[in-house]
Amino acid sequence: MSPRLDESHTQRATSTRPPENLEHASLAEHDGFPGERDVLAGLPEIPPYDEVGPVDARALSKTLFARLESLEEGTHEYSYVRNTLVELNLALVKFAASRFRSRSEPMEDIIQVGTIGLIKAIDRFELSRGVEFPTFAMPTIVGEIKRFFRDTSWSVRVPRRLQELRLDLAKAGDELAQRLDRAPTVSELAERLGISNGEVVEGMAASNAYTASSLDAQPEEDDSEGALADRIGYEDHGLEGIEFVESLKPLIAQLPSRDRKILSLRFVANMTQSEIGDELGISQMHVSRLLSRTLVRLRKGLTVEE
Repeated sequence: MSPRLDESHTQRATSTRPPENLEHASLAEHDGFPGERDVLAGLPEIPPYDEVGPVDARALSKTLFARLESLEEGTHEYSYVRNTLVELNLALVKFAASRFRSRSEPMEDIIQVGTIGLIKAIDRFELSRGVEFPTFAMPTIVGEIKRFFRDTSWSVRVPRRLQELRLDLAKAGDELAQRLDRAPTVSELAERLGISNGEVVEGMAASNAYTASSLDAQPEEDDSEGALADRIGYEDHGLEGIEFVESLKPLIAQLPSRDRKILSLRFVANMTQSEIGDELGISQMHVSRLLSRTLVRLRKGLTVEE
């Protein structure tokens, strides 16, 4: 394909869509507006993007980058040229994204993130550097995708500082293990990275949040303890009333000694009212009245506290 500098065949964007929709965008001719023909004159004919080969894409990109440098940012013409550059070089994003095909994230999301890296590379590229655009753009695209995985692949969200510290610790640990022929200590890791022992321990603890195991995961063959769900604590229903018990303690302490004894015999020793009466030398009816009066007093005290 030999691009012809024929304005009548120049394709133009019908709108300035957001970058995230560029992959599905199509460019069509329109009548333009005053001044547009002069600015966009000389742009080569651009066929459908899926028909442009890598060599032709590089040649067209050079022409478009040269024109982009002469346009004012924020204008319609600037957006047209910039969007066209993005679409011409989407193959770079797809190539970079293919390296992460084995990850659990959908490929569409990876391409979306890679496209952001491509846009950043287009905004930073300078034709005068003499570097091919794919060579310049690929590290930015891959870096954006890796940053996406670093921020989203953690089972528990941790600060960026700890995410980066985990990577530094892993790298330093491998280097020291090879040199020392043993696992490095916390002090050795701290000295190697120039940080404190506490920061090393914090980074190691954060590493535990990177992956999470299922509670129903089957144990190893030599593990006789069963699944993790079988080893965690059971639900203690007694905890439901602990708040009321603690609130009742000071109220019970204020009761007369006989009332406290009646409560203890009834609710701790599980004695009947008749047995309590025999124990204290009073009638069962008297025990019933004293117990009712005490319970009303305690219930009222709890209501006042609430």
